[in-house]
Amino acid sequence: MAEVTQFSATVSAGLVDEGGSGILLVTIDNAPVNALSADVRSGLERALSHGEAAPDIAGIVITGASKTFIGGADIRELGQPPQEPLLPSVIEHIERLEKPVVAAINGAALGGGLEVALGCHFRVASPGVQLGLPEVKLGLVPGAGGTQRLPRLIGVPAAIDIIGSGRSVEATEASSLGLVDEIAEADLLHTAVAAAHRLAETDFRRTGELQLPPSDPSAIESAKTKILAKARGQRAAIEAVCLVEAAVRPLTEGLADERATFLSLRHSAEAAALRHVFFAERIASKVDGLEGINPRPVDTVGIAGLGLMGSGIAVAALGAGYRVIGLDQTTEAAAKGHERIIELLQRNLAAGRIDQETFDAQRDCLAVTSSDADLEPCDLVVEAVFDDLDVKIDLFRRLDKVVPPDAILATNTSYLNPDEIAAATAHPERVLGLHFFSPAHVMRLLEVVRCARTARDVLATGLAFAKKLRKLAIVTGVTEGFIGNRIFSAYRREAECMLEDGALPHEIDAALEDYGFPMGLFAVYDMAGLEIAWARRKRQAATRDPGERYVEIADRLCEAGRLGQKAGRGWYVYPEGTRQVDPDVTEIIAQCRAKKGITPRSFTASEIIDRLLAAMAEEGKNLLEQGIAARDSDIDLVMINGYGFPAFKGGPMFATAQTPR
Repeated sequence: MAEVTQFSATVSAGLVDEGGSGILLVTIDNAPVNALSADVRSGLERALSHGEAAPDIAGIVITGASKTFIGGADIRELGQPPQEPLLPSVIEHIERLEKPVVAAINGAALGGGLEVALGCHFRVASPGVQLGLPEVKLGLVPGAGGTQRLPRLIGVPAAIDIIGSGRSVEATEASSLGLVDEIAEADLLHTAVAAAHRLAETDFRRTGELQLPPSDPSAIESAKTKILAKARGQRAAIEAVCLVEAAVRPLTEGLADERATFLSLRHSAEAAALRHVFFAERIASKVDGLEGINPRPVDTVGIAGLGLMGSGIAVAALGAGYRVIGLDQTTEAAAKGHERIIELLQRNLAAGRIDQETFDAQRDCLAVTSSDADLEPCDLVVEAVFDDLDVKIDLFRRLDKVVPPDAILATNTSYLNPDEIAAATAHPERVLGLHFFSPAHVMRLLEVVRCARTARDVLATGLAFAKKLRKLAIVTGVTEGFIGNRIFSAYRREAECMLEDGALPHEIDAALEDYGFPMGLFAVYDMAGLEIAWARRKRQAATRDPGERYVEIADRLCEAGRLGQKAGRGWYVYPEGTRQVDPDVTEIIAQCRAKKGITPRSFTASEIIDRLLAAMAEEGKNLLEQGIAARDSDIDLVMINGYGFPAFKGGPMFATAQTPR
């Protein structure tokens, strides 16, 4: 390659194949993810103009430094006044160039990065790279041609799916769709340069000038229905679908409409909430006191208890590349646990989430036992046994005798005090909580509990373990229910108080679903079963503050055998499995009101939401004041990722802060 020219601090170029017509190789180097900052855009513009004017240049190849092509917009520019040149004009320059421009996609091409590639005349990708337009996840639509150029390449149904969901596709799927023209099995840049030379001898295509591929109207409708059902009213997804469908118009009209929609959404409440969530996730891993602390090495993970939770944790650990040893009380129970884990792995295989080779490797990394001594090789043991303090203490005392002193012991308790469990061990400093959410191999949230005596490197190891499992780890202090269940309890109490005050279960559920929750609170109760919470209330009865308001309605339902969906009746009734309002529940509620002399009143949906949000935010404030939660944004992440709070509302702390009371 000829001498490199620096077109900006982040964009450089050099000539490949000198001695005739060469190819200008333009490299974007804007660590860590080659974001499209103003400096990158400016450098690209200058490089394009140089390549266009130079007679010894036949074409241009654009690629990224390191492991990313272009990771999207520069988040530092979010909310800032736009700086020239704007990305749409840079991409238009690429597309109208009289010389071929090839995208050599060496790593992730996301958001504006994929839009740059779409503006190129040919796309070569390395195997396994990720391509996507995730803007809807920030309450936006693509703003530089993505909704107009992508459907011209891959058709309207596939474009609705990718843009409306914000999902990424790998190179193989991208190639089958027509998004990628060639996968470079050997040298990416050599393949891209060769493509540029070929195109220089042809009348190459421009994406924006392509006609939409013909699509079956039923396929378009199916794609729309799927996206809009998941969107639950989010404006960005709705607008994205409309823009893709409208790509039949001339490109200039579609681009103008897309840009206007993008600018409108950028200042919306939905986008502000999702930006809050985005930045909240970036800072969640920053934990005071862990600066410079290295985690302990973990290669082998023990799972004590192979029920539904333990099996899910095992699958998550196997998926992260760990060796797993499962422990249960008897040989028969261990064998059933093994069978359950293999069944979950087979589901992943059938769904295409893993291939046969990966399935075989994960199966071979799994062993089960009924002997405590077989956990001796473990670097970390996660218990997932019955949530009973005596049972867990007995287990931890046994583990103390078989695992090395530097092995970490983690409890998955939901409500018990992990400090009491740790205090019963010989090495309490190696104990922490890892509170998984069910199903553990699916749910993203993991509360990492810092006990009173947890060593700093043990906490760091818990966070590193969570990251390898691809979980969103939120550190919490010790309190009953930690962050999530404690707020959920406050939220539930307020909902049940509203039942006494005059609301009905289906009214509260309808208000929550209209707000954006995937399912109402009482429907969730029925799905999970009412008996566990009932048992907990009975255990707490002796210590309950007699001056605190207590609602007996749920107890009356349980006493009547209404234990939820599996019993065919709970807060609702389920004839043939279909949820329906039950007049018998309405009568039980009326009887409980009359017993307390409460005159019921009606509630609007907004009143219901206001009371529930206020209850969540008040309990969140208490958690912050007590040092249980480090940040209000951590609380928002827990409620979004563990309890169905709509991300596009930003979480309870964010939502209430936006609405002065």
